[in-house]
Amino acid sequence: MKRISYSLFLLFVACFALTSCKQVFLGLYGMKMPKEMSEKSILRAGKKYHIPPEDSYQLDSTYRRYLFSLDTSKFKQQIKNHYQPLQALYYNKNGTLESFQINCYAGGFPNLKWNRNEIFEVFPPKQQAPADSLLSLKTQIQFLLPLSKTAQIDPGKTDYFVIVHWNRFMGRQTRRLLRHVQKNAKLTTDGQLKIVYVNNDNHFLKDF
Repeated sequence: MKRISYSLFLLFVACFALTSCKQVFLGLYGMKMPKEMSEKSILRAGKKYHIPPEDSYQLDSTYRRYLFSLDTSKFKQQIKNHYQPLQALYYNKNGTLESFQINCYAGGFPNLKWNRNEIFEVFPPKQQAPADSLLSLKTQIQFLLPLSKTAQIDPGKTDYFVIVHWNRFMGRQTRRLLRHVQKNAKLTTDGQLKIVYVNNDNHFLKDF
């Protein structure tokens, strides 16, 4: 399964090198060409995905630089995983990454199969991508830029702190991930879970 998913990822990269293939590939996956997103645009898109404005963030531009400053000879796979456009990271109250969901492990065509093997039918979701300790919860929070309507958060007051990386350009793939995350959250009790949503559209502009 990992081999198939990685092949799809390589196809994704190759297609963007060819203008004629680009539009076809985007259309098949329900994706769009990325565009610069203002705070207003992020909140407008977030509303369509049922993202509360008080839980909305933007990914800091230094995130990429930090990731690729790490030792690629030791952490090549982990860096690749944390650089994916769609992610859901489930940190427990000890700050340990307990469940890690990312697009390149989901597989599936023309839709990514986020709930393959019913991993989202329990909370926290069953393991998909390998959980690692490359980015602690404290480090992750340093790269979350609050928007004007974002409420203050205290990760220590919840049993699970979930960071979801999302974007407009992944279209229905984004919508499907968020739907699974939000449905899965209903398996918890009040106070057990806090989800924050981090838009990364501007972060990936230079990759297209």
